[in-house]
Formats: sequence, structure tokens, C-alpha cells
Amino acid sequence: MNATEDAPGAAAVTAAMTGFLNDFRSFQTDLKARLQLQEERLTMLDRKTISPARPHLAAAEPQGLHRKAFDAYLRSGDDDGLRGLVLEGKGMTTAVNGDGGYLVDPQTAETIRSVLRGAASIRAIANVVAVEAIAYDVLVDRTDLGSGWTDESSTITETATPTIERISIPLHELTAMPKASQRLLDDSAFDIEAWLAGRIADRFARAEAEAFVTGNGTGKPKGFLDHPKAAEGSWSWGNLGYVATGAAGDFNATNPADAIVDLVYALEAGYRANATFVMNSKTAGAVRKMKDADGRFLWSDGLAAGEPARLMGYAVLIAEDMPDIGASAYAIAFGDFRAGYTIADRPDLRILRDPFSAKPHVLFYASKRVGGDVSDFAAIKLLKFAVS
Repeated sequence: MNATEDAPGAAAVTAAMTGFLNDFRSFQTDLKARLQLQEERLTMLDRKTISPARPHLAAAEPQGLHRKAFDAYLRSGDDDGLRGLVLEGKGMTTAVNGDGGYLVDPQTAETIRSVLRGAASIRAIANVVAVEAIAYDVLVDRTDLGSGWTDESSTITETATPTIERISIPLHELTAMPKASQRLLDDSAFDIEAWLAGRIADRFARAEAEAFVTGNGTGKPKGFLDHPKAAEGSWSWGNLGYVATGAAGDFNATNPADAIVDLVYALEAGYRANATFVMNSKTAGAVRKMKDADGRFLWSDGLAAGEPARLMGYAVLIAEDMPDIGASAYAIAFGDFRAGYTIADRPDLRILRDPFSAKPHVLFYASKRVGGDVSDFAAIKLLKFAVS
């Protein structure tokens, strides 16, 4: 076979390869055109779904921006960042006017609330509600709806109408004013927010704990011990019932545990299921030595970490603002405080920076609004250290 005879075969292969390459180029061009069209469509969809001129409402404002702006305000008084967040964020609760103070950023505010909840105060067992008004009204139905028996032929008579009590709990201003030197604020290693949260939380926790127990209701919450008291045998609504120990300023020497038993069963069964003892450490030291007739301690410590101690099976809250054992002192309370005492909280906490009043120090004026009062006088009973 010679070259002349091979020419037709080689030409055919060349023509086939040329056709294949032309087809491949055509396919490649078509594929690129399709991909370009798809990319243009995706770009068009992105432009339709994103509005660059309108900021997002709540979630679009990064918490880091608020934290950074709030830190700058605390350190140097520069509120441009916070004012900018107000204008762009369109949030009603992000900040208030600079003359009235700025709201603490969410992370710092949560730190303060957690310390308040953890403090040994009535807040831990009371009914806590968040309000936006200047007062909170509690409606209490303290009587039973009348009823009666009848048969098929008897005339049904009208029964008694229940009585609805309205208890209004006003909110009061709770304030703290810690201070720091400007040199300390200029130190970038100093965690200003953690320090501020700790100082405010400590001040607020101590002030609240005292007010919820002994507050007189004038410019502060009304404590449950500030209400009138009446012996359990003559108790009426508007008073807190008490049981006497039978000895002046002490437990009865013969049967000291009897007063605890009497206090427990002075409370109605419906309240006992969620009841808690409240007393200070000195009183707890005396009570935990008590034994029943069989020599068993009435007091038992919690079986797990964080579990409260128990007295006759009921939880014990150690509140240091309760009075010590003494003549005619109401040193122990027992009741369902979730039903018996209501705390009204306004959830915002404001901070105002004052670099002028205490130069060279900087004052931080923190404020929140809180109120508290007894909401059910039948839900709390007291132990009076007296003969009667």
C-alpha cells in the first residue's frame, strides 16, 4: 500500500476531527451563554430582595456595635455612636435621649438581672411581672361564689356575689451612682462594663431585698412586714395573720418545735403546696437545732448542689433582712410568696454619665423602676416571738 492509496482515509479522519472540534466549540459557546444568563438572573433576584436604602429594624443592628458605642460613652462620654444607632436602627427601646441616659446594652443588662435573681431576697420566690406603665394593678377574688342545694321542684334563690379586691402596686425609682477616675476609664485593660454591672447589681440587690421585707411604701416598695398583723384566730383581709411562740422573745422552752408546726398548719392547704420559710441566718441557726418528739431534726439540708434547705419538708429562703429573734419580733414567715407577694419591674435600665459633679472622677447614674406589695393576705403567715 502506498501513500496515494492512504490519502482518502487520512482526509476522512481529518474531516471527522474537524467536525468534532467545531461541534465541541459550538457546545462550549452555548454552555457559556447559558451560564451567563443564569448569573444575570441571580443578580436580578438579589437586587429585588435587598433594599440598600432601608436598614433592618431590630435584628440588623449587630450587638457588637451597640456594645462598642456604649463602651465609648462610658469611657469618654462620646455618644455619637449611640445616637447613630438610634437614627438608623428605628428601634423604640434601643436608647433614649442623651439627657435622660442611655439604655444598657443587652449583654450587660442581662448580667445585672441574673445577679438580682441569684440574690437571697424575696425576688427569688415572689411573683415577678414586667410592666411598661407607672403602676401594676392586681385583682384578687378573695371570696367563694355562693352556691346551694336544690331539687327538681324547689325555687332557686340568689346566692352571694364574690368580692373582687384591687391592689395597686406603684413603681418607684431605684438608683445607684458608682464613680471611677478618668485615668482608670482610659485604661483599655479595665473592663468598664463588667465593673459597672457588678457595682450596680450589688447596690440594687441589697436595696430591693430590704424593701421587699421592711419597705414602708414611701418612695420604695412596700415590704410584707410593713402591713398590719393580726392573731390567726381574728385574722381578716388586709392583715397578715401570725402565730405566737408562747414565750417572750424566744421559742417555748417546753416544746420549741410546736410553734413551727402551728405556723405551717395556720396556712391553708391550697397555699402550703408551694410554701417557703423565710428567715435570716441567726434564726436559721436556732431552728436547725430543733428535734421532734422522736429525736429527729426538723431541718434537713439540700440533697443536691443548689437545692434549698428544708424545714418540715418545705424550702427555706435565707433573707438577711428578716428581723432577729427578739421580743414581739416577726422573725419567721411562711407562705406561698408566688401568690402572696408581687414585684412589678420595668425592664429598662438607664445609665447617665456625669463627668462634672465629682471631678476628677466620673459618676455613672443608673436607674430602674420597681415596685412590690402583698397581693394576697391569706398566702403569708408570720411567727411572732411573744406570749400571744
